[in-house]
Amino acid sequence: MIQLNFLLLAFLAVFLLRSGVQIYLSGLNISYLRRHGTNVPEIFQDVIDPEKLKTIIAYTVDSENFQTIAAMANQALFLAILLSGFLPWLVRAIGQWGHGTIVNGLIFFAVLSVVTSLFRIPFSLYETFGIEQRYGFNVMNFKMWLLDLLKSLVLATILGGLVLGLLLALVIYGGNTWWIWAWMMVGAFELLMLWLFPVVILPLFYKFNPIDNQELEERIRTMIEKVGLRTRGIFKMDASKRSKHTNAFFVGIGRTKRIVLFDTLLASHTGEEILAVLAHEAGHWKKRHILRMLIMLEILSLVSFYVVARLLHWPLLYQTFGFDEPVLYVGLFLIGTFISLLGFFAGPLESAISRKFEREADDFSLAMMKTAEPTRAALKRLAVDNLSNLNPHPLYAWFYYSHPPLVERIERLKAEEVGSRQLAEG
Repeated sequence: MIQLNFLLLAFLAVFLLRSGVQIYLSGLNISYLRRHGTNVPEIFQDVIDPEKLKTIIAYTVDSENFQTIAAMANQALFLAILLSGFLPWLVRAIGQWGHGTIVNGLIFFAVLSVVTSLFRIPFSLYETFGIEQRYGFNVMNFKMWLLDLLKSLVLATILGGLVLGLLLALVIYGGNTWWIWAWMMVGAFELLMLWLFPVVILPLFYKFNPIDNQELEERIRTMIEKVGLRTRGIFKMDASKRSKHTNAFFVGIGRTKRIVLFDTLLASHTGEEILAVLAHEAGHWKKRHILRMLIMLEILSLVSFYVVARLLHWPLLYQTFGFDEPVLYVGLFLIGTFISLLGFFAGPLESAISRKFEREADDFSLAMMKTAEPTRAALKRLAVDNLSNLNPHPLYAWFYYSHPPLVERIERLKAEEVGSRQLAEG
């Protein structure tokens, strides 16, 4: 039976605080947009008219409201699972089969995954065939959507089951230092996934072909070689089969590192704009942003595993949620829940670091291109193509945004270019 004690009260307080912050920030952002976002910012007046701005506002409001509703629904389900006595019942039901801790743990997490996945399906359907289709982004049919879902579930089952099984084995047989070995195992798995992602995972969903524009490909290769980056190729991804959103990115590590361009980006941007976008991405690699972020995440991961090891046999943790004695896989789930909950409030720090990296990558792109105009033009086009919010509330952007708000970012690029010219002339 669930116990009403200080641990449960503390959990509920933090849980409800997170939900309250999410609802407050979402409402604040929508209210701010409706009050201050009805005029096209000066720097966007050459690409956005009042009608397009209305569409951007409508898309932002609909998306924001939907994401908030979906988040609250998922959190309500999660809270019901925790407080209803479902978890002790599930453990007792699994225990009757007597397969051992590792197999029982895999079944426990599989059941929870199935329950939450089934619950989220209607939200995913509405987002894809409601909001995204209403605003002209979705081009998938139901068959493709279902096939993607099944592929994702199979991958999650295989990869998640493998990692979880190894983790449980380390907890049981790894002695007092199991958490160090577990941290090393998870870190190695993450690196393996970074290596395999572009050559094994992504091709399950998209087709990759060399870009058709040979002149552009040669210019990209020249630019990449100039900054000392080596890639396995420059590829066009058939993103247009699923969505009209545009993007480009570097992916992979070592010999699997490659440049990927959405076919939608190639269709809507000039060669100079595409070069500017890739110069920005090259800046992330050259400034070692990905490595620095990985190091920070691994440090946090090590601390998290240490916390798990310290709390895994804490009787009060289990008693609070209706268990008579510790159950290792339940402990991993409960402690992971607490860590994830607290991690939400570390979001602004992560966002601030990411925005700093984005500004550094913008500066690198400016230095590579010798002018800010292609980057500014690319950002404007990306904003139009993706119906990006041009007027986020400052507090909302501070909390959530991994990139500086678009108006601020473009204005900064212009100021940096002017400053660089004045410095050169002086």
